[in-house]
Amino acid sequence: MATDCIFCKIVSGDIPADIVYEGDHVIGFRDINAQAPTHVQIIPREHVAKISDFDPSRDTAWLVELFQAAQKIASDEGLDKGFRLVFNNGALSGQSVLHVHMHILGGRQLSWPPG
Repeated sequence: MATDCIFCKIVSGDIPADIVYEGDHVIGFRDINAQAPTHVQIIPREHVAKISDFDPSRDTAWLVELFQAAQKIASDEGLDKGFRLVFNNGALSGQSVLHVHMHILGGRQLSWPPG
């Protein structure tokens, strides 16, 4: 746990969040600055700053569960017509919290390119 990381504080329960998924390796919660009717963040419980820091020798379990959680959340949220999964990696991409997180966006027509 990184003591100054807001997502680590959500994992530990120090900061409340609207949790929609809890698994062994990841949790999912509603984004407080939603960009779509459904906007959920899925994060590993373990602190990993960026997806480029992913280590296949130790991080496979949470990465697999990240996508399993996305499937379940999309199903639970009724996103059968489509949804978008987004990772930002580093400051230039717009990553504002240095803890790996995947956005699930859905519930409306999403345009391309996104930004």
